Amino acid sequence: MRNFPLHTGLKGFPTLHTDVPVEAVAQQGWHVLGSALPTPLATLRQSALMHNMAWMQAWADRKGVALAPHGKTTLSTQIMRDQLQTGAWGLTFANVHQLQWGLEAGAQRFIIANQVLADADLSALDAMLSQRPDIEVFFLVDSLAQWRAIEVWSQRSACTRVWQVLVEMGTDGFRTGCRNTAQALALAQAIADSPVGSLAGVECYEGGLANVQADPSPEAVTALVRRVHGTVQAIDQAGLWGREQVLLSAGGSAIFDLILPVIHGLTLSRPVLGMLRSGCYVTHDHGHYARYLTRLLAREGLTEGLQAALQVWTMVQSVPEPGLAILNAGRRDVSFDQQMPVPLLWASAGEQEAKPAPAGWQVQALSDQHAHMCVPVDGPQPAVGDKVALGISHPCTTFDKWAWMAVVDDAGAVTGAITTGF
Repeated sequence: MRNFPLHTGLKGFPTLHTDVPVEAVAQQGWHVLGSALPTPLATLRQSALMHNMAWMQAWADRKGVALAPHGKTTLSTQIMRDQLQTGAWGLTFANVHQLQWGLEAGAQRFIIANQVLADADLSALDAMLSQRPDIEVFFLVDSLAQWRAIEVWSQRSACTRVWQVLVEMGTDGFRTGCRNTAQALALAQAIADSPVGSLAGVECYEGGLANVQADPSPEAVTALVRRVHGTVQAIDQAGLWGREQVLLSAGGSAIFDLILPVIHGLTLSRPVLGMLRSGCYVTHDHGHYARYLTRLLAREGLTEGLQAALQVWTMVQSVPEPGLAILNAGRRDVSFDQQMPVPLLWASAGEQEAKPAPAGWQVQALSDQHAHMCVPVDGPQPAVGDKVALGISHPCTTFDKWAWMAVVDDAGAVTGAITTGF
């Protein structure tokens, strides 16, 4: 799955080139400013990737919590394998389909940070666990209705598997999750009473509650922490845990310092393993997560943080009027759900070294295949054929637009590649 050859059917691959195995990409002599690779071209800076993996793992180690990176950010077995080798406890995924890529990456412990209840998913997960008895998989439950659906499937399928599950706590008006301790306790009791369930712990996702302007903590996040604590303590007092070590897990991509109290420091009747499922740290970004990190570094008193690794190289294909340049990348190529991409680097046609893009250059709009970049008329002007590297905000929705990405060194030489499962 991870080593399929790159070929002309893939965006960003040279149209006239023969197929290239992933492991042979470094030998092609490609460069982002060369003429061999078409644009748009998604790239990952190798030094930033390695820095980010080491930085986040070291931060989690210092705090005494484990890391199960969310694989859906990249869905790249090459990157996930590196995360595991850096020290990750396991991997997180959003559904059973994605979990296949984690198996390919070599992980043995998984969290499906979502509700599992469809017959097809339960059947597939049961088959995976039968084929791989050495792995552990935990998934979320948040209602008696979901749990009853699982029990009905188990009975109908004559499946005696005991599912390892985490009760999810949520917030009114937000996404999934039990809204209060009473709901969660009733669900925990139903799981404990069931022959097909084992309550492994409690989970929450705080990302949508974060506010980059709030310092030190949004009230909604504080309320979630209290609600989770109350639920965990009630379950503990009722003796409903199904395994010796209790797993407490939170999202941890934007405000991973503020959510730590959910998963760290509680004294229960059994040992506790705190788990962050941070995903976007591996590439970081130039917008949404960069703003959150600035706040986090200030709160933590840190001077070094994550580095943005992901860039999409484009070409100026038209300068139809003064102050406007059209780049050949659009909504099909770059993230735009959090903010517009940011011009980072600029190289005139034929140049072999890029320079910082002028501060006044801004992408104001995206079409399907075009970026509308406004430039001050009294400043440096891009010309047709120039190359512009765009930084993005929210890496998840750029990765899912690319079947492969070039890995580059700090000078722009292509040193390898990653593939994705989107």
